[in-house]
Formats: sequence, C-alpha cells, structure tokens
Amino acid sequence: MKYIFIIAWIFFSLPCISQQTQKPPLHAKHWMAITGKPLGAEAGAQIFQKGGNAVDAACAMLASVCTMWDVLSWGGETQAIIYNPRTKKVISLDALGFAPGAATAAYYKSKGYYFPPEYGPLAAVTPGTPGGLCYLLAEYGTMSLKEVLAPAMQLAAGYPIEAQTANSIESHLKRIKEWPYSKKVFITHPGEKREAPEAGEVFVQKDLLATLTKMVEAEQDALKKKKSRKEAIYAACKRFYTGDIAREFVRGCEEQGGLITMEDLARWKPIEEEPLHVNYKGIDVYKLQQWSQGPALLQALNILENFNLKEMGYNSSRYIHTLYQTMNLAYADRDFYYGDPYFAPEEPMQGLLSKEYAKERAKLIRYDQNEPAAAPGDPYPFEGKTNPYTDLLKKRFGPGWGSVAGSLNTSDRISKISQESNLREFAFNAQIRQPAFPSLRRARRSTVNGQQKAPAANDEALYQDRLWRGTTSIEACDEEGWVVSVTPSGGWVPACIAGNTGVGMSQRMQSFVLDSTIDPFNVLEPYKKPRVTLTPTLAMKNGKPLLSCAVQGGDTQDQNQLQFFLNIVEFGMTVQEATEAANFNTDQLWLSLGGDKLEDRKPRPGSIWLNSNTPFQTRKELKGLGYKMTFADRTSGPINAIYYDWKHNSFWGGSSNFGEDYGIGW
Repeated sequence: MKYIFIIAWIFFSLPCISQQTQKPPLHAKHWMAITGKPLGAEAGAQIFQKGGNAVDAACAMLASVCTMWDVLSWGGETQAIIYNPRTKKVISLDALGFAPGAATAAYYKSKGYYFPPEYGPLAAVTPGTPGGLCYLLAEYGTMSLKEVLAPAMQLAAGYPIEAQTANSIESHLKRIKEWPYSKKVFITHPGEKREAPEAGEVFVQKDLLATLTKMVEAEQDALKKKKSRKEAIYAACKRFYTGDIAREFVRGCEEQGGLITMEDLARWKPIEEEPLHVNYKGIDVYKLQQWSQGPALLQALNILENFNLKEMGYNSSRYIHTLYQTMNLAYADRDFYYGDPYFAPEEPMQGLLSKEYAKERAKLIRYDQNEPAAAPGDPYPFEGKTNPYTDLLKKRFGPGWGSVAGSLNTSDRISKISQESNLREFAFNAQIRQPAFPSLRRARRSTVNGQQKAPAANDEALYQDRLWRGTTSIEACDEEGWVVSVTPSGGWVPACIAGNTGVGMSQRMQSFVLDSTIDPFNVLEPYKKPRVTLTPTLAMKNGKPLLSCAVQGGDTQDQNQLQFFLNIVEFGMTVQEATEAANFNTDQLWLSLGGDKLEDRKPRPGSIWLNSNTPFQTRKELKGLGYKMTFADRTSGPINAIYYDWKHNSFWGGSSNFGEDYGIGW
C-alpha cells in the first residue's frame, strides 16, 4: 500500500465556487479509481496494483459496491461507456435487464397498477450486472474473474457496514420483513430495539459469498479444461444465468410472487452498442442510446449552443432560467419519445439530435416567465418523416400543438392541463426538500424563499426521494488510455432477495409505463427494457478523452452532469471545482421512479431546487419569473469525474462534497 497516493475527501458545504474546494483534487499519472464508497475505490486500487487495466479495476469496483449495497445489488443493472485506446473508438454497454416473458401491461393493470410497483418481486427485470461485468471483463479486461471478484468476496465474508447503509436498512424494516430471504440477510438483531446492523458492525453475507464462489469455481473448472480466459469467464456467467445459481434465483423469485423464469434468464444477454453523440463547440459528447435518458443531455447541449452562456454568468438568474427552460424542453422529449430501440416503434433520434431541431426548440424559450407547459416537440420533419403521434399529442397538449416545431399556444396548453388536473400540480406551493439519496440521508437545512421552515410533509419528502432515487457511479482510467464510466443501479435497499442467492432483485420495472398515451415508446412488453435514468458520460476532443463523469440521482442525473460539463467548458473550472459548484434542479418533468398513480409522477412546473447561498437578487429575479424555490446546503450532486490533462499527460480526479464518494490515484 505504500506506493499508493490516497486522497480522502471530507464533506462540508461550499459557500461559493473558488479555487479553494472542500475536497482537494486528485492527481495521478498511471491510473485512477473513483466510486461511491471508500472500500469500493480501494478494490479498484488493489486491481491496478496487481497490473490490471481500467476495465479490470472498474469491474472490481462494480462487484464491491454491489456487495456493499451502495444503493444497488448484484441483481440490478449495469451500463457503461468505454474508450478503447487500441481501436480509438468509444463503445457502450447495455447490461440492463428486460421484462420477464409473463410481464405484460394487461397483467399489471389487472392487479390495479397504473405503473409497475416500486418494490418487491413484481418490480424486477432480469439481473443485468453479473452478465455485464463478465462481458466487460472477458472482452476488454486482462485478469481472471477470480482476481477481480476477490475484494468483493472478502467484503461478502464480512466488512464494517457504514452508517448510511445500516440506517437505510433500519428505516425499511417493515418492508424487508415482507420477504423471508431479505429478512434473513438484513435483520441481524431480530427482536431487539434496533434490528438492523449498527454502523461499524461486521456485516456478513454468507449466501452472496456462496454465489460468487460458485461463479469463480465455474471459471476455474473451465481453465483446468484448457479453456481460454474469455471462455472461462463466460462459463461463470453461464452458471449464473442457466445453472444452479439461476435455478435458486428463479425458485426464490417465484416463491415470493415474481415472474422471472429460467427461460427469461437464459434468453437475456448484454449488448455492446455504438453510443449516441453530438458536438458542442468542438467537443464530442457521448451518451448511451435512447433506452436511457442520456440523449436528453445531448439535446440540451444542442439547444444551448444557440446562447452565449458565458456572457450570462455562472448561476445568474438568466443563466439558471435558460438552462431550466432548456432542460424542460429536452425532458419533455425524453418523456414522450424515448424507449427500447430494439422494439417498435422506432424512436426519432435522428430528428431529436439534429442541430436544426434544436434551433427551433431554442426559439421557444421566453425570458419573461417560466413556461409551465413545455411540451414534446415534433422531430419527425427533421428526418424527413411525418409524426405518427400528432393526434395523440394534440389530444394531450392542446390543438395548437405542433404550430411551431412542437410548440403550442401557452393558453391552450394551460387550458388543456387545467381540464386534466384542475391545476392541482400548478398550484403546488414550495415545500422543503428532505435528504434525497437513500444512501446519504443526513440532516440538511432547507429553506423556502430564503426563510427556514419546518420539515416537509411526508408526501413531499417521498416525491423528492423518488426524484433523486440513488445509485452509484464508477470512473476508472489508466496510462494506456482506457476510460470506463459506469452508472450501475437496481436492487437497492429495501431489496427483495431471490432465494438463498444473496442477490437483491432489480426494481427497474417501475420505469415502464402501462399506458401508451403517456409514452408510446416505453410501454411494458415481454422481453423489453424500460427507459432508465442511468447515464454515464464521456467527452472527447481532438480524438482524445477530455472528460468522463457519472452521478447518482434518478431524474436529476443529466441535469447535474450538464451543469458540471458547462462549469468546465464555459466557465473554466477545474474538475474538482466543477463537482462542488452549486447546481440547481428542475422538477418540471415526469418522474421515472416511484408512485402508483398518475398524479405521483406528473411534472411540477416552476419548481426549482437551488443552493442556500443563492444571492437575494437572484432569488428575487427568479421569483419574478414564476419559480417556486426550495433550498439546500449542498446541491452539487455526488458527481465523480476524471479530466484528462494532455498538456501534462496526467489525470485530474474530482468528486463532489455531497456524499461518501471516494477516489484513489497513482
């Protein structure tokens, strides 16, 4: 360990952006590993020390944070963007599970659901993380699965659990007790005053350790039979998806009322894809395809190219207003047009990502007020087609929809929305936000319009939890040039564990809709993948990596990454300054997670989350534009990022002062 330079970051609020940050930047020459937990970063460092590349290290960190329940589990999903220095190409990995073959919209409607449930076996898509990890390691790593899983297996054998995870378990005891295998794992002190583990208690997961051991055994048996490294890793993957691990997973899932079958597990495969990208002022920005919300960031950049953001000034009222309106337009498109590209209908991504479409969308931004009814646009003419959903869009957003590239008369929109919701959403008064991340629940002073208030009502706290519902992020790079950016998630506490596998099932089914009038591209079907919020980022300049980043936080992920990117590109911040800089978030979007009624997910027009240090004049100007403001001390979002300094041939690492995220470099 003496050869490792370790930087540990501490967590305090940032008064304003300056050269002095709460965490120092991380510098390295050979490699860098950053993720959501200190022990997770250490797992990556161990792999680098043993000669692994950035893919090996990212896989070790992924395995470790899954084992530590860093707002995800082994039964969740993994999505990554990778730069391969040998081919000079950016690739992406889709390791998101799909809906079981028995899962249909009609089935869930018959059970009284408006959306699939948030928790439990009926919330589960097939596990994606084990297959995604094995694919990355086999195709682009250099080490064995045994070596890469070693840190995670040590953690499963017992590690001192952090207060955040331990307290999350305690707060979800009622739900955990509904599922026998979850109760077996999480409740370490049954019948006592505190039934969950205590902070610092050595948390042992025997079943999960047995599952990981079986995977390693399958790999080692294949190597003994003279199989290649790659073939041996896939043998381990096969045991998980078609062997005894799969049988126990399915048995435990079905026993608790789930739908996943052996056929479903055997049918699922990770998919390597070409990411989508746009060029912003000479920088190529890459995101996952439209099964994620990633293209919304690309759409926003296209719109913002039409404005002089630097002249507006960082977090001025005009800057905030411009970004808020831009994000609303991009998210309105996300909420209607995004879905699984391998299922009909085909998403109009060529039009959505065209510069011409963005120019038309930019014309819709007005500076005298917030537009409370930002609607999806019409991207089809920008790819030479006619919109097949014109009638539906006019029915939803008013007869004026489409009059100006997807705009409609504001009064028509408000009238239409008034009829549908009796202005319930638009009468929303500013409430106080509660700590949003399940893994980061800590006291935070919140204010409304500058005045400190009592804690929010339970429904408001629940809304914010759904908006920000967490995951983790992983960033890794090495001196050969490999870059890996990952936003894995799913199977978070309170997870329904599948039998005696120790594997928490995903809860991603809830991101489907059951009604095509909400989003015709994201309606639940067997073997289809839901449109998810998970969205790593990679930026390239002159054919070389410039910046990679990822962040947890549900629907706010691309909001925070967009502002982080602009902080560096437009305002010249260092990567650490940019991760700590105060962001703001819009609630004017359809929630992707949580809630079983339409009203639970509807946009909250004009609702904006700002940093507590926002100047009085800025608050006054935003209030005059119609914004309903809430405030918090830390608004950077837990961003993890790496900046590639080609002038000095070194790496800069950054991690916000928001949570437990941690980095190690050498």
